[in-house]
Amino acid sequence: MDSTSPVNLLKRSPHDDKAHVLHPALEPGAKHWVPSRYNIRASAQDGRLIIWNTLRGSMSVFKAEQAETVISMLSQKGFEAPQRDLVKYLVERGILIQRGVNEYRQVQLIYGQQQFRPDVLQLILLASEDCNFRCQYCYEKFEHGTMHPLVRTGIKRMVEKRLPQLRNLHIEWFGGEPLYGLSAIEDIAPWVRDMAEKHGVRYSSAMTTNGYLLTPDVADKLLSWRLNHFQVTLDGPAEHHNQSRPARDGSETFQTIFNNLKSLAKRKDDFSVLLRVNFAPGNHEDVPRLMDQVRQELGTDSRFRFHFHPVGRWGGANDANVEVCGSSGFDISAQLKAEANERGLQVETLRGLNLPGAQVCYAARPYNLIIGATGKVMKCTVVLDTDERNIVGQIQPSGEMTLDPDKMGLWTEPAFESDNQCKKCIMLPNCQGISCPLVRMQTGESPCVPTRRYAKRQMLETLKYVDNGKVKQVPAMTR
Repeated sequence: MDSTSPVNLLKRSPHDDKAHVLHPALEPGAKHWVPSRYNIRASAQDGRLIIWNTLRGSMSVFKAEQAETVISMLSQKGFEAPQRDLVKYLVERGILIQRGVNEYRQVQLIYGQQQFRPDVLQLILLASEDCNFRCQYCYEKFEHGTMHPLVRTGIKRMVEKRLPQLRNLHIEWFGGEPLYGLSAIEDIAPWVRDMAEKHGVRYSSAMTTNGYLLTPDVADKLLSWRLNHFQVTLDGPAEHHNQSRPARDGSETFQTIFNNLKSLAKRKDDFSVLLRVNFAPGNHEDVPRLMDQVRQELGTDSRFRFHFHPVGRWGGANDANVEVCGSSGFDISAQLKAEANERGLQVETLRGLNLPGAQVCYAARPYNLIIGATGKVMKCTVVLDTDERNIVGQIQPSGEMTLDPDKMGLWTEPAFESDNQCKKCIMLPNCQGISCPLVRMQTGESPCVPTRRYAKRQMLETLKYVDNGKVKQVPAMTR
């Protein structure tokens, strides 16, 4: 029968009788290149050029003799060239793009890929909502003690149901003071570790603790349960810390915490401690004395690193009496970092925060939930249950969670899509307009990250600390 007959045409394509020609590989011929709209560039004192492409999360450093050539290639009018040599490198780093490419659509794609992850679960568990400290600037109410056993049961059953679909599971312990509720941690942490191993799920765990109860025997338990990232606050040398962070009975707390840190430093385990220093106008000049003590008694252990943060009025009963640094906070933080670096101590830098989505608030992700001591499900650790909008549901002993879709949507919506300021911002790939949903909810304004204003300074700071080999990245901590 003729292959062109109607019968055959219904069963077989006429193109099948022709010789197949495979589509040729893309020809690396000349194309018109233009700079990405998401490039930030800064020049170091020695003439080197650093370019951060916030869409790719790439940071590229060019020698002084290369800088002029690279800058000439970043003209808005663009140029024609084949994709090879330096052009190829700049294209691979996202610094150059082909004319006509819509980078905003790529931001939308990355947001969707990061936001909608049924294979990720991140839980912030309030082991206790009470605390053994009474810090001057604290915003919490201390209305509940250790997490109820039925809530713990509900968490385990919920995690057990989710594990077959998960690739990544992260548990962070918070409070109050989480070690005030050690029995809840003892109940859940080893169980989660074992279940994650059984299901082949990538598991990590962290704790924000005041460090007072982080004794060697407690550390033994936590590290054995793969809970090995800690944030501990020391507000300067002893006299300042004891004033701002006294125990609930008014007694001093600094030396007990420092002794626990010294015991940690003697261990050979793989762990990290973020030493947070909340500074205020009255104590920041004395913070270098704390650095000297850390250097003398802990050494330059790379497992410990400093994070300097200005004290804020965070909604506590004592807000009216809290002194804040205002606009000088960034400059003071930068100076303290430099002081720490001179002593050979680790500091927190932009490195690791330069990636797409890296400065998105945990509360903006649908897969991140706070579970309180009484089973309340929340989103933000700053307001907890003091704002009705933050109470998004309740967990049952069966493991079922009743979540309010309207409240969940309020915290997790793609707010940048209706915010013209965010759409135009060079930082959009990094913060996705949701660095702090609470700011947008409370003020109606775009929640801009400090990096938007200080990006070039932070890039140069990071370059300096990378040069000195003093940058080590560990998971970001809550609060």
